[in-house]
Amino acid sequence: MIQNLLVANRGEIARRVFRSCRDAGIGTVAVFSDADADLPHALEADVAVRLPGNAPSETYLRSELLVKAAADTGADAIHPGYGFLSENAAFARAVLDAGLTWVGPPPEAIETMGSKVESKRLMSAAGVPVLSELDPAEVTQADLPLLVKASAGGGGRGMRVVRELSELAEAVEGASAEAGSAFGDSTVFCERYLETGRHIEVQIMADRHGTVWALGERECSIQRRHQKVVEEAPSPLVDSAMREELFGAARKAAKAIDYVGAGTVEFLAGPDGRFYFLEMNTRLQVEHPVTECTTGVDLVAVQLSVAEGAHLPLDPPPTTGHAIEVRLYAEDPAAGWQPQSGTLHRFEVPDVDLEFRHGPGLRVDSGFVSGSVVGVHYDPMLAKVIAWAPDRAEAARRLAKALAGSKIHGVVTNRDLLVTILRHDAFLAGETDTAFFDRHGLDVLSTPLSTEDSVKLSALAAALAEAAGNREAATTWGRLPSGWRNVRSQGQQKRYSHGDTEFEVRYSLTRDGLKAEGYEDIALVSAETGRVVVDVSGVRRTFEVARYGDAVYVDSSLGAVTLAAAPRFADPSAALAAGSLVAPMPGTVVRLAVSAGDTVAAGDPLLWLEAMKMEHKISAPADGVVAELPVRVGQQVEVGAVLAVVEAKDA
Repeated sequence: MIQNLLVANRGEIARRVFRSCRDAGIGTVAVFSDADADLPHALEADVAVRLPGNAPSETYLRSELLVKAAADTGADAIHPGYGFLSENAAFARAVLDAGLTWVGPPPEAIETMGSKVESKRLMSAAGVPVLSELDPAEVTQADLPLLVKASAGGGGRGMRVVRELSELAEAVEGASAEAGSAFGDSTVFCERYLETGRHIEVQIMADRHGTVWALGERECSIQRRHQKVVEEAPSPLVDSAMREELFGAARKAAKAIDYVGAGTVEFLAGPDGRFYFLEMNTRLQVEHPVTECTTGVDLVAVQLSVAEGAHLPLDPPPTTGHAIEVRLYAEDPAAGWQPQSGTLHRFEVPDVDLEFRHGPGLRVDSGFVSGSVVGVHYDPMLAKVIAWAPDRAEAARRLAKALAGSKIHGVVTNRDLLVTILRHDAFLAGETDTAFFDRHGLDVLSTPLSTEDSVKLSALAAALAEAAGNREAATTWGRLPSGWRNVRSQGQQKRYSHGDTEFEVRYSLTRDGLKAEGYEDIALVSAETGRVVVDVSGVRRTFEVARYGDAVYVDSSLGAVTLAAAPRFADPSAALAAGSLVAPMPGTVVRLAVSAGDTVAAGDPLLWLEAMKMEHKISAPADGVVAELPVRVGQQVEVGAVLAVVEAKDA
């Protein structure tokens, strides 16, 4: 029996495993990097061990440090979570060699499935349908489009879509470099790319005694950069006949490698309804909550039982209802999915009441709480928000409402994009293939939920809240209202920016009430520092207002609005030289493509930044000459740092 378990991971998945351990009476051990010292997972475990450093290569990827942490704390088992070393056969062997219980599949199974090239060959021999592998050196125009993929790892890293032969060499080089950095293995291969495929996966659970469960299928077709964004169970594509075939193929895959524990067999279904083996993830998946919500099974608890040698019942529990999960990321979809970092001042999702059992409600799995700092060293996922309902439409409605009403202050997120997807006619009709963003337009889908009118009204509320705060803080003259005069002179003015738009709020508080420019029929009901209530043409609206420095967050039924209060005086030192390219996010310079003095054309790559486990290309905005290149490979840069200056040739 497991008595104390160390989770060799961080954030959301560590907290998730700890919850099941507490329910089972198992002690918990956390590990944390310096950047994660104050995150909830490090504070909630019974004991925690510091891993000095920040980069994954210094911390969560150091197997010897993790095994030593288990020995030092008396842990007798290790759960790898997902990512990092969860699919590393050498780590699994090190855990077993140390006399510890490994909560995962046998190292041999991990090794077999760790190579996508070898695993596809094995699956083909086992009778599982696969897409044929293509040799990059032998690819022709007829093979396009194709996908360059890392043989090891996953999560969208080391993947490139190629539609022109001229792009192949750069795609292979880039995918290989990214795979080597992320997984320590730069091997890549090619396969045919299905533009409108459906990503379907089967959750399996196998014990040591030959029983293999197929615990329902999930659909994860809506993806960005080959990383899943929306997941659901069951799939709207799969009927009973297809489900039986999928489950049969998944069980064949598991039995072919004598699998034990939780795993996921992933398939790509084409427009013709045929499906092909993609890969097998020999670990728990990020999207496992939708399976838990539709089956009532605590997958982590079953993982622990299987690791202790328990027998699974012959038949898995049935699935009921529908569950949808979205991944809430600290990123800006409208700016090329740029990851964001900073302090998460406030993070609240309303009406969360679902843990593991299926039933109407919401569940949030997160590695962050209000006040947490979102760093630059790891994946930018803030949380997974999951809704269960008796049918798909109700689950989508419930989830969209909860997201729209969430209070997320401090970092830009993909929240509005997620709400738009969940309310989109195509999504509700079950038309959710991997080309969803391309077909419906990312620029359209990422449009903020708030309208121009709601932004203006939110800005007025922000101005009224600030005036109320000033009034409450006043200590003289009976706390007179801001701008008070014996004889009225002029109204109050406040300037804000919202995105690239700047505007001015003008209002007066008179004997006859609130007078606001742009509103014929408006009345102030109440105004406090954090809450303003106004009546507009007979409709009463409440705005909650929070300010952190110059950033102002206004939440209401009209949508969340983020404003920047304009400074009274401009700072001339903030001006940049013409042609300056600045870092869109904090990160590390991993590659340079040019040198100072080089001539470049618009779109030419200048350098690559690595941030939150992804590479981001910085390209020349116009034809010109690289006048300055003040960065070097390996250098850490902050957001707004000058990376290069490209001047026109005649400058």
